[in-house]
Amino acid sequence: MDLEGLVRSYGYAAVFCGTLVEGETIVVIAGFLSHRGYLHPPLVAAAAFTGSFLVDQFFFFLGRRQGRGLLLRRERWQAGADRAEALLERFGTWLILGFRFLYGFRTVTPFVIGMSRVPAARFALLNAAGAAAWAVAFTAGGYFFGRVMEAILGDLRRHESWLLLALAIVGVAVWLKHVRRRAAKPPGTPVNGG
Repeated sequence: MDLEGLVRSYGYAAVFCGTLVEGETIVVIAGFLSHRGYLHPPLVAAAAFTGSFLVDQFFFFLGRRQGRGLLLRRERWQAGADRAEALLERFGTWLILGFRFLYGFRTVTPFVIGMSRVPAARFALLNAAGAAAWAVAFTAGGYFFGRVMEAILGDLRRHESWLLLALAIVGVAVWLKHVRRRAAKPPGTPVNGG
């Protein structure tokens, strides 16, 4: 099966699954592939929205049910949780709308919000709005990356594999940098958490 067949068969499922784990890189790649005509931008954004919304709802309810007890068992989350609590106290609604745009806060912030007094219905509504904005922004980013590359390189068919590889390498490099930074710090030192 060629690239086009793989993308058409599994593209939306890959976007959904990717947003459950990391998100940004897979959505940008899918946005690029939508520019190439392999996927439809609204469906890419819908898959990204769904995965992002659901995983953050999960962490919210995990925080609501497990709270401090789980934080005590996840030492590396503690500093990020402390920072997320301070940001929630200071920015409230704005943090709930935008935490997924703050790299490293995606897991711990909804968990912390779940531990707070924020009502579940209010979080779900704001989480949906934030997930929608995030999904559209990163899908559009990938789509417009494709447009810029097409303006620079002309026919992208000859270059699309290399461009996809470059996007994947950049995404993996950013993720590895974050993982190394977290691993290099001893437990209890400030990290963004998640």
